[in-house]
Amino acid sequence: MKGFSAKRILITGGAGFIGSHLCERLLDEGHEVICVDNCFTGNKGNIYHLMSNPRFEFLRHDVTFPLYIEVDEIYNLACPASPIYYQKDPVQTTKTSIHGAINMLGLAKRIKAKIFQASTSEVYGDPDVHPQPESYWGHVNPIGIRSCYDEGKRCAETLFFDYRRQHGLNIKVARIFNTYGPRMHVHDGRVISNFIVQALQNKPLTLYGDGSQTRSFCYVDDMIKGFIAFMNTPDDFPGPVNLGNPIEFSIMALAEKIIALAGSKSKIEFRPLPEDDPKQRKPDIALAVKKLGWKPETGLEDGLKQTIRYFKGIIG
Repeated sequence: MKGFSAKRILITGGAGFIGSHLCERLLDEGHEVICVDNCFTGNKGNIYHLMSNPRFEFLRHDVTFPLYIEVDEIYNLACPASPIYYQKDPVQTTKTSIHGAINMLGLAKRIKAKIFQASTSEVYGDPDVHPQPESYWGHVNPIGIRSCYDEGKRCAETLFFDYRRQHGLNIKVARIFNTYGPRMHVHDGRVISNFIVQALQNKPLTLYGDGSQTRSFCYVDDMIKGFIAFMNTPDDFPGPVNLGNPIEFSIMALAEKIIALAGSKSKIEFRPLPEDDPKQRKPDIALAVKKLGWKPETGLEDGLKQTIRYFKGIIG
C-alpha cells in the first residue's frame, strides 16, 4: 500500500471483547500487535485464531505492574468493564485504572509512543445533561458500588491530560459508550449479553427497573473504526471524544427486540434497579463526526442478529 508504514502496537486488555477485535483489525491492516492481558476478564479463546500470525504476540501480564517493551503506539484497554466483574474486586479495579494508567503513561513517556486511553461514558455518571457532550463534567457518586470503575476512569483521564501538559505526551482519550457484538462474555452481566442468553434459553429476561431507562448501543466493528480514526488524527487533538451510537433505545424496547430476533418464548421479569444505575445514556458525537469523520454505520437490528448468531454458537 502506497505510503503505508507498519507499526509495532501494544494493546493492553487485548484478549477482551473489544481488545480482541482491535488486535484483529490492526493485524489485518499489516501492523505488528503485542496483546497484553492478565485474563481476569479477557479470554485467550478470543485470540486463538490470531496465534498463528507471525506478527501477533500474546503476553500474560497485569498492567498494575510496570512493563518494559519497545513499541510505536499503545492502546490502553485493560480494565474489567462489566459491573459483575469490576464490583467483584473493586480495589483491584481501581488499581487497574490508576496504576495501569501510570505504568502505561510511564512506558509511553520513556519510549515516546502515542497512547490511547479507553475511557468510558461512565465518567458522566447518572447524567443531568442529555445527550452527554464532552464538555459535561458528570454527575458521579464517588463512594458508591460503581465508583471503583467510574472514578478510576475519571482519575485515569486526569493522569493522561497531566502527562500531556507536564511531559508533552501524545495522548488520545476516548469515552466509549455501550458496545456490543461477538465475543462478549456469556456471563458478563451487561444488558445485551444477558438478554440474548436468556432469550436463547427461553428463560425470563431480567429487566432492572421499569424498562424506561435508555441506552445507546454501538456495534463493535463501528467502535474499532472509531478507535483507529481517532489515533490517526493530528497530535494537537487529544480528546476527550465520545465514541458511541447516538440512537437511543429504552431497555424495554431492547428486550422486546431481542425476544423477537431470537424467536424466543421468553417473558419479561422485573427486578429492582441497582444502586447508581444511570437512567439515561446517549452520546453527543458531533465532535467525533467533525474531527474523526466518523459515525456508526451498523443498525441495532443488524448488529443484534450478528451477536445472537455468535451466542447460538457458544451456548447451542
